[in-house]
Amino acid sequence: MPLLKRNPFGHYLFIKKWIIRFFGVVSHGRYRNFNNLNIEGSQILRDLPDKRVLFISNHQTYFADVAAMFHVFNAALKGRDDSIKNIGYIWQPKLNFYFVAAGETMRSGLLPKIFAYAGSVSIDRTWRSDGKDVKRQVKNSDISNIGKAVNDGWVITFPQGTTTPFKPIRRGTAHIIKTYKPIVVPIVIDGFRRSFDKKGLTIKRKNVLQSMVIKEPLDIDYENESISDIVTKIEYAIEQHPSFLKVLSVEELEDLRTEEEELNKKREFWSS
Repeated sequence: MPLLKRNPFGHYLFIKKWIIRFFGVVSHGRYRNFNNLNIEGSQILRDLPDKRVLFISNHQTYFADVAAMFHVFNAALKGRDDSIKNIGYIWQPKLNFYFVAAGETMRSGLLPKIFAYAGSVSIDRTWRSDGKDVKRQVKNSDISNIGKAVNDGWVITFPQGTTTPFKPIRRGTAHIIKTYKPIVVPIVIDGFRRSFDKKGLTIKRKNVLQSMVIKEPLDIDYENESISDIVTKIEYAIEQHPSFLKVLSVEELEDLRTEEEELNKKREFWSS
C-alpha cells in the first residue's frame, strides 16, 4: 500500500510528508514576514537529477538554514523563480531529501527528534562532543548512511561541521565526494546568524535581509583530484576561505567576535 512506503532509513514517507507540511507552514513567515529571504539561482535546482546530488553550504544556525532550503528547493521544483511565495508548493514536497547533522543535536529533545524524521542523516562528530574537543575515528556506518542518502536523493551537508564561520573544511566531505561521486552544488547563505538564535528556533531580530545563493555545480575530477584539492575548492565555493574575511562588514565582524567569546566561555566551563 502507498501509505506504507518507507525510505532507505525505514521512515514512513506519509509521516515525513506531514511533518514537512506542518513545519513548512509554521516556518514560512520567518522568511516572508518577520524577515525577507533573497534567493538567487533557484533555476539551477530544476536542472538537477532526482538523485545523487550533494549540496554543500556554510552554516549559521542549527535548523533555520535547513528549513529555508526545504522551502527554496520545493518552491523551485514547483516552478517558482527565486521566490517562496504561495506556500502551496509544500503540499507535495520532495521526500528523498536529507540533511547531515550531528547526532547529539538531533537527539537533544522531542523537537529535534521530529526534525530528524523529516530527513536527518545523523552522524557522530569526530572532533566535538557534549561541548568538549575530542578525537575519535570516523564511524563507517556514518559514511555509509550518507552514501545511502546520496544514492536515494538530494543531501545537504555543512562541510565545516559548525555554525562558527571560517572554520576549516572537514576532510570527510571530500572523501564522500570522491567515494560516491555525486553532483556537488554549492550554496552560500547569509543573514540567518543575525535574525535567529544559534539553534534557529527563536527570532532574534526582525527586518533582517537573509540571502541564499545557489551556484552552478562544481567541476570535479573525482579520480584525479586529491582530497586537499577538493577541500580548497569547497572553501572557495561556499566562500569560507580566509581570503573572504576581508570583505566582512563591521556588524558581521562583531557577530564573529561575540561567537568566539561564547565559544571560549563554553571551553572554560567544560575544562573547569
